[in-house]
Amino acid sequence: MPDDLSSQPKPGEARCPGTSWNDLMDADTRPVPDFLRRENYQYMGSDPLQAARYTSPDFFRREQERMWPRVWQFAAREEDIPQPGDYALYENAGRSYLVTRQQDGSIRAFHNVCLHRGRKLRLESGSAAEFKCPFHGFAWNNDGSLKDIPCRWDFPHLREEKLALPEAQVGRWAGYVFLREAAEGPSLEEYLAPLPDFFKRWRHEECTTVIWVGKVVNANWKVVAEAFMEAWHTIETHPQLLPFTGDANTQYSTYGDHVNAALTPFAVMSPHVDPAGKQQQWIVDEFLKYNGRAGGTEMAVDVPDGMTARAAMAAANREKYQADSGYDHSHVTDAELLDAFVYNVFPNFAPWGGFMPNIVYRWRPWPDQDKTLMEVRILVRLPADAPRPPPVEMKLLGPDQPWTDAPELGVLGDVFQQDMENLPFVQDGLKCSKNGEVQLGNYQEIRVRHLHATLDKYLAD
Repeated sequence: MPDDLSSQPKPGEARCPGTSWNDLMDADTRPVPDFLRRENYQYMGSDPLQAARYTSPDFFRREQERMWPRVWQFAAREEDIPQPGDYALYENAGRSYLVTRQQDGSIRAFHNVCLHRGRKLRLESGSAAEFKCPFHGFAWNNDGSLKDIPCRWDFPHLREEKLALPEAQVGRWAGYVFLREAAEGPSLEEYLAPLPDFFKRWRHEECTTVIWVGKVVNANWKVVAEAFMEAWHTIETHPQLLPFTGDANTQYSTYGDHVNAALTPFAVMSPHVDPAGKQQQWIVDEFLKYNGRAGGTEMAVDVPDGMTARAAMAAANREKYQADSGYDHSHVTDAELLDAFVYNVFPNFAPWGGFMPNIVYRWRPWPDQDKTLMEVRILVRLPADAPRPPPVEMKLLGPDQPWTDAPELGVLGDVFQQDMENLPFVQDGLKCSKNGEVQLGNYQEIRVRHLHATLDKYLAD
């Protein structure tokens, strides 16, 4: 007999039975900030997406023309370009920029194209007092002003004031450097809201990049980004994480057009695991095989009688992070020491929150609708009196290299590799889909729907 439809939750109302995110916040050993408790969810409909959004060259062209020039894009970290004259090459969606530290410490972003015959001025990041074209020697100062035209006598029609390198807008927040090609639109602070208010606790401006790994994935940039927008694929893709990951207990929120979040609890069993015979010590032991949320696989944590795995693991991390960084962590919640706070900024930037080493994702089409450069950075907070290490270059894995070929990622490499093994087949499947539709869950995949709703607004304007 079919279920009584009158007893079914309305679309968007269903949540995983059992322990909720806020149940865990109620049990935290420290007062939890309101913004970590507050679910900001609004049902956005249940209609399918069209598969062509991921596969169509025409749709990709519209993104290039109408969306990418008008959004704030994470282009570099401050530590990538610490000294005047340092520049970071940032390329995306048919554009190339030189994000350049000026003599006064400010940052500007110039289009990386010679205004003579169009050669790119630089092919990699570095440091320079000028940008000289390797083709004919036209040269610009690193403030974008014209420096020299060889055979100047042959160019009486060119005026220096019209030959400054074109610029993009630059915005800076919490150690991140953003650019936007279009002059109009919301300020960076407006675009990121409410992220800056949330991240005040986690102070990414005090952090620095210690690991940076990238790989080209044979899938559309949205396919790749969306693999990191929901946690419930853990049940099939990452079954080894289920003993300590509350995948279906994740709380999802959306904020305005540009920001959304998934808060996934760790040090609790997945609701897909049979709890019979499972002890709190078992949860911690399994969690430590995967770093205990960066406490380290070398740690050993005993769970006293009557204490939960979350409380024991958080106490151990609180002590370790305080010793490693020199910062007081006595006020830090268990959640901020354990859980995955994955925030997405439209369209392709995802910094993790919390007080542990933070992961940062970025996805860029590379170069078309069928390929994506996925980048993973790891940020750590240095002791206040510690010298800054030199900038870290991205380790770009080759086409045949798995993520496990980046040993600096540790056990994360295994997890990323499991994700990546799905994605080329998602792209292939979308191309040969019979009905051309993609179905989404109302709650657990709300961030995917949110991304597409915002994308549609840019494409319609």
